[in-house]
Amino acid sequence: MASTEFTDITADGLWHNNPGLVQLLGLCPLLGVSSTAVNALGLGIATILVLTGSNLAVSLIRSAVTDAVRLPAFVMIIAALTTCIELLMQAFTFELYQILGIFIPLIVTNCAILGRADAYASKNPILPSLTDGFMMGLGFALVLLVLGMLRELVGFGRLFGGMELLLGPMAASWEVVVFPNYKEVLFVILPPGAFIFMGLLIAMKNGIDAHIKARAAANAAKPVGGAKRVRVTGTIG
Repeated sequence: MASTEFTDITADGLWHNNPGLVQLLGLCPLLGVSSTAVNALGLGIATILVLTGSNLAVSLIRSAVTDAVRLPAFVMIIAALTTCIELLMQAFTFELYQILGIFIPLIVTNCAILGRADAYASKNPILPSLTDGFMMGLGFALVLLVLGMLRELVGFGRLFGGMELLLGPMAASWEVVVFPNYKEVLFVILPPGAFIFMGLLIAMKNGIDAHIKARAAANAAKPVGGAKRVRVTGTIG
């Protein structure tokens, strides 16, 4: 895979075609479980694994699946991977699995995963498809994490609380109390707060894109400096 293609795939997944900020796919889990950073990180990692694995599997079977059974086959692959992730979470992070609840099995219905399988992995070789799945999943997870951190900070006055639920006892001391004796802001913790913060993130991205576009247009309009060549015709007497 050419380096330029890898760069384009990375830029699309993390910024230009981000599932959460641009495509606006998978908003149900994005808004439902992002009340804390640990919840967001847990669901984000699960989504990365499922999206990467499904893209890999779909790319492997792309030439053997007919159009008649294409989508059902993709859904079965996603469902199998999601079940594997669900069983692993039950075994190793059971308390976090209970907190996330129905949103883990609902990964199967995440349009971002099925969309990438159908739009990209079913038409491209293994390595680009694997990269695309990972970068799209990473972009989705980063949006989840930023949203979770913002809501946890404003809602609870802390950051990284309960990280031991995902990473074990070593992360028990990671909690950072930013505002001591902080009174919880219930509105931010509930889904309406998620809508507001998500809107702010989308507006921020659109503003950055507009600024970059305007700056590029201004640079393109500047006259080129340096000496100019002047063509002289005629006879000098």
